[in-house]
Amino acid sequence: MSFLHHHPFSAASRYARLVLSEYDEAVEFVEEKPWVRNAALLALNPAGILPVFIDDNEAVVAGGSVITEYLVETKGARMGEVRLMPEHAADRAEVRRLVEWFSGKLHGEVTSYLVTEKIYKRQMKQGEGNTSPDPAAIRAARANVRYHIQYIGYLAARRNWLAGRELTLADFAAAAEISCIDYLGEVPWEADEAAKAWYARVKSRPSFRQLLNDVVRGVPPAPHYIDLDF
Repeated sequence: MSFLHHHPFSAASRYARLVLSEYDEAVEFVEEKPWVRNAALLALNPAGILPVFIDDNEAVVAGGSVITEYLVETKGARMGEVRLMPEHAADRAEVRRLVEWFSGKLHGEVTSYLVTEKIYKRQMKQGEGNTSPDPAAIRAARANVRYHIQYIGYLAARRNWLAGRELTLADFAAAAEISCIDYLGEVPWEADEAAKAWYARVKSRPSFRQLLNDVVRGVPPAPHYIDLDF
C-alpha cells in the first residue's frame, strides 16, 4: 500500500492527489498539520513540507512537483497515451515552466496567503500561531488573483489545454491552486470567461471529485464550489 502525507487544503498535496487519482492509484492518506513540526514527517522529508509520498516499493518522494513527475515516470507508462507530459523536450519544458508558475508564483502571491489566513489559522491550537487573520495578507491575495486568472484565461484561449494540445501536469498544478481559492469564494470568475471554461473542464474530471468533498469545519465552501457547471 502507498501512503500520502498531506493536508486537504495544501495545494501541493491536492496536486499530488489529482495525479494519483488520474492514474487510479490506491493510496492511504495521512493527514498532517503543515504548521506543526512533526518529527516523523521530518524523518521522511527534512524540509518538513507537504506532501510526502511513500510508494509501495518504499520509495519516499517529497514535494508536489517531484511526486507528480515520479508518478508520470513510474505509473504513467502503463496508461499508454495518457501520460500528462508531452513527448518532446521543448513541450515538457513548457509544462515545467507552468507548473513552477502555478506552484511557485500563484501559490506565493495568492493561495498561501488565503489558505493560511482563512483556513490554517482557524485550525491552529493555542500556541501554534492561531492569531487573527491578517487583513493586509488577504488584501494582497485579492489584488494578485485577478492577474493570475487572466493569465490562465490567456493560455486557455490560445491552446486546447494550458500547456498545449493535451492535458498535462500544468493543468493539475493550476487547478490544485485554484481549487483552494475557489473553496473560499475568492476567485473573480467574472474576470475571464476562458479561465472559467477551462476550470469547468478540469473540475468535471472524475479525479477532481475527491477534492470537492473536502470541507473545513466552520468555513463552508462557496455556493458554486461543488457545481460542475458553476
